[in-house]
Amino acid sequence: MMDISPEQARTLAAIVTHGSFDAAAAHLSVTPSAISQRIRALEAAVGRPVLTRARPAGLTESGQAVVRFARQLELLSADLAEELRPEEPHGRTRLALVINSDSLHTWALAGLAAVAGRVQLEILREDQDYSLGLLRSGAAAAAITTTAEAAPGCTSRRLGVMRYLPVCTPGFAARWFSGGASAATLAAAPVIVFDRKDDLQDRYLRWVSRTALNAPRHYIPAAHEFGEAIRWGMGWGLLPEIEVSEELQRGTMTALDPAAHVDVPLHWQQWRHGSAALDEVAAAIRAAARPLR
Repeated sequence: MMDISPEQARTLAAIVTHGSFDAAAAHLSVTPSAISQRIRALEAAVGRPVLTRARPAGLTESGQAVVRFARQLELLSADLAEELRPEEPHGRTRLALVINSDSLHTWALAGLAAVAGRVQLEILREDQDYSLGLLRSGAAAAAITTTAEAAPGCTSRRLGVMRYLPVCTPGFAARWFSGGASAATLAAAPVIVFDRKDDLQDRYLRWVSRTALNAPRHYIPAAHEFGEAIRWGMGWGLLPEIEVSEELQRGTMTALDPAAHVDVPLHWQQWRHGSAALDEVAAAIRAAARPLR
């Protein structure tokens, strides 16, 4: 049976959080030598390295599992303290969540607001296609992701589908797409892209042209400003249907192709051994996700 002490796990988590053995020692009020001894004992128990010796220190796959254990232990300890001594004041549970910008901008905050009085939240913004890395590393307790298959040590539950529509202003459409949004016109028209991880616009371009189109592009890495760039006529782009549907009805925005869309499935993944606070946040997120398809 593998014998990993909570002290060793917390020490590894402190090294990752604070960036070095010395900083972890200062945080834990022990000597750097004690930190080294704990990590050596931990690696002996695990049977393999848990850290990459670099600056800042990185985690191996085994190290990620140990840090998840340390974070989960913190949550379970908070639950236990509240259950055993409910009459005593307890600090609010701290939870780090990975949520993509579009979900934050359109629907997720309603769910988070419902539990904000009972937990302390740290929101880590990451593209839904890349969010699982933070979950695996132990940096976050839960994530909104496009991946249905549960990460190691996690559970996965479907939230729904965010539908994105290719849109622009009527003036932009008149200038660039007077004959329709064809492969030729899309190759020439400026497009708005969130950042270099954002593949949504290129998915639509590949669907239209059946090949990659190197259209001129502006990178706008913020959800509100991304939409505003389209509204200012800087280019066309894909916006969530739940954000832009009323503007399409009013005619202040127009769809490049009324039949075209890109669907992005969303899933909620969280640590399997979480806490009552994490389960409460998960329930609030699921309730807020009901408008999704």
